[in-house]
Amino acid sequence: MHIVVVGTGYVGLSNAVILARHHHVTAVDINAERIAQITAKQSPIVDVELADYLANQPLDLTASLDGETAYAEADFVLIATPTNYDVETNHFDTSTVEGVVATALRINPRARIVIKSTVPVGFTESLRAAHPGASITFSPEFLREGRALYDNLHPSRIVVGDRGEVGQQFAELLLEGSLEAEVPVLLTEATEAEAIKLFSNTYLALRVAYFNELDTYAASRGLNTAQIINGVGLDPRIGSHYNNPSFGYGGYCLPKDTKQLLANYEDVPQNLIGAIVDANRTRKDFIADDILARNPETVGIYRLIMKEGSDNFRESAIQGIMKRIKAKGIPVIVYEPTLQEAEYFHSEVIADIDEFKRRSDVIIANRSVAVLDDVAEKVYTRDIYGRD
Repeated sequence: MHIVVVGTGYVGLSNAVILARHHHVTAVDINAERIAQITAKQSPIVDVELADYLANQPLDLTASLDGETAYAEADFVLIATPTNYDVETNHFDTSTVEGVVATALRINPRARIVIKSTVPVGFTESLRAAHPGASITFSPEFLREGRALYDNLHPSRIVVGDRGEVGQQFAELLLEGSLEAEVPVLLTEATEAEAIKLFSNTYLALRVAYFNELDTYAASRGLNTAQIINGVGLDPRIGSHYNNPSFGYGGYCLPKDTKQLLANYEDVPQNLIGAIVDANRTRKDFIADDILARNPETVGIYRLIMKEGSDNFRESAIQGIMKRIKAKGIPVIVYEPTLQEAEYFHSEVIADIDEFKRRSDVIIANRSVAVLDDVAEKVYTRDIYGRD
């Protein structure tokens, strides 16, 4: 079977790799550097398992800038292009998905289209209406940045928004590419699959926001956050997972997915979904104010990334803190080894960790790290458990 995967970010590349374990896969992207890296069996993103599989595992995988040629022979076309949230329209920008669908079907009307990009609820049905007779479905992705391939090799569940033969076939492809023999498989309607994705990520955001607000209360009242969380988590209905306080939920998915779900609630009564979105802003306000109360002359930002094992800092929560502090006129310096520039949004980037420590009065770290142990008195973090 010939499968084309469009987009080589976390979602696209991890899907390309698992499918290339048993089928011929062409990974398509407009970024020539990424294509060259994949061709050289190098991962263009930081992900331990992706790097290992590309370099060392037998994969029937090619990479190309020429999507149109690849579409001509494709049995399946998976779309994993970015769908950024547009604050002007309060909606995902789905133009890249729509463009790929139109081009692929023009070249190969028999191709079965599977959308992996996160989209608004109802989007797939609108595409089907625009392309009558075409096979178009949506299959949500549930992965962590930096562990994208691992989460596809060991999936928590496989959801495909097609209850017919095509949906069953695609679910079997994903199961075949995984390392697990038993994985829950759920075939739904396309719109329900879209809702599963947005509600799943919004629940994760809710959980982050809940424990952050618990921590805000404890910090404001001089209470021990860890004791409270430990006691709460002993209830088996709550559990002791995904409960480590942070500066807010961030990354590419949770902020935009919660906003899109809220937009989908237009004309539908709700209180909680809007509160989840608002809670993240409130948490960042509290953290910034708590740091400013220390009257620092210079604030250091230790790493912009969302989590260990990742090179991505799109929408990372610490950047929201950084902006709030700078808005009060406090100089901010940044230590981020993945940055090659001398400045990041008009803040000086310090390449030498010792100089960074010396010049910072307060060092903001979303997660505790051993490299800052020698300046522990300067470090501001809400991390309790030393994990993401």
